[in-house]
Amino acid sequence: MKQDMIVILDLGSTENAALARQVRELGVYSEIHPHDITPEELKALPNVKGVVLNGGENRVVDGIAVDVDPAIYACGFPVLAIDHPAAKGERKMDRLPDRAELKEFVFDVCQAQTNWNMKNFIEDQVELIRQQVGEKKVLLALSGGVDSSVVAAMLIKAIGKQLVCVHVNHGLMRKNESESVVEVFKNQLHANLIYVDAVERFLGKLEGVADPEQKRKIIGGEFIRVFEEEARKLEGIDFLGQGTIYPDIIESGTKTTKMVKSHHNVGGLPEDLQFALVEPLKQLFKDEVRACGVELGLPAEMVYRQPFPGPGLGVRCLGAITRDRLEAVRESDAILREEFAKAGLDKKVWQYFTVVPDFKSVGVKNNARCFDYMVIIRAINTIDAMSATIERVDWDVLQKITDRVLAEVENVNRVCFDMSPKPPATIEFE
Repeated sequence: MKQDMIVILDLGSTENAALARQVRELGVYSEIHPHDITPEELKALPNVKGVVLNGGENRVVDGIAVDVDPAIYACGFPVLAIDHPAAKGERKMDRLPDRAELKEFVFDVCQAQTNWNMKNFIEDQVELIRQQVGEKKVLLALSGGVDSSVVAAMLIKAIGKQLVCVHVNHGLMRKNESESVVEVFKNQLHANLIYVDAVERFLGKLEGVADPEQKRKIIGGEFIRVFEEEARKLEGIDFLGQGTIYPDIIESGTKTTKMVKSHHNVGGLPEDLQFALVEPLKQLFKDEVRACGVELGLPAEMVYRQPFPGPGLGVRCLGAITRDRLEAVRESDAILREEFAKAGLDKKVWQYFTVVPDFKSVGVKNNARCFDYMVIIRAINTIDAMSATIERVDWDVLQKITDRVLAEVENVNRVCFDMSPKPPATIEFE
């Protein structure tokens, strides 16, 4: 590994991700690890130059204040303690350091070098992938989203034809999305792509399931089952490629951080998984994933494509999925994307989509009372998906979208705009 590393040990801070990003922005690689890392595990990490003990409001777990193994201090690394009782020989702060203070610790105290960049990261990952995979094959779920596309490019660079891409149409894709994936990856990029139509299978498994966590786990579990079935048709498939990124891991919970939501590629994997995982992006934030894609030579329209959750429209058709509401989400989302593109907002807004709740409201259509669903529009901006602000969409644009949704989408009589930032809301509703 070419990058020097600053290790952040999670002692209950809610700012671990922010601190890791600040270190990376200085040109030095940083990773978050649990507070109970052993001295042996810490020393086994490559090129560690310093350690930050990042304490905070979640330091007390089940009535006990968590702490590091005292032997950590004897590992020989400079230590910075934030909101944590100081030990002999460590620097102490009661708050996150500002940029100047962080630079002093990282460069003057730790003597780290500014060698964190995408070129070095890709070279490291290509080498690690080759070491892990050898001559065997990797099966990759290719949704066509940013994460899976970048993973595909990384794996193609590392192992070429040893990569087998599988696109599963689970019936929860956006309008014309599966057709687009086949066109781009199979017909244009000539990837080894297998297309699986599993619409009825997924919707059948999800019928009557309202709990968001259960939906995510069903979708994630069923994905793996589909891949296992496809792998059995092939020879030499031992690995599963995944587009797991750092916010997925952080939001799925640590030992001192409560789970925000499980991600289908983190918490929904079956215990009897038949593959070893290849996850070359798991230490990257979303903006870094895009930078990685650019460095790998992917086209801009693919790298800066609208983010899309692994469970697809399954977490935007709120509650138990019904086909009429699923179609309402798909059609209203297509209208939203079309109108945002016309207004130039597709290049300005980080993520925008519609959701349809599982309840109806009274309205009037064709001079008669109706009882139909509502469509909620969400448009947010973010850098790293850990926090987000609301886009102030022009009123005329919203009016045009509303008029089209009410006129063109069946079973809908109301359109609303979500004004909630993250936090306290998450990006998705489920």
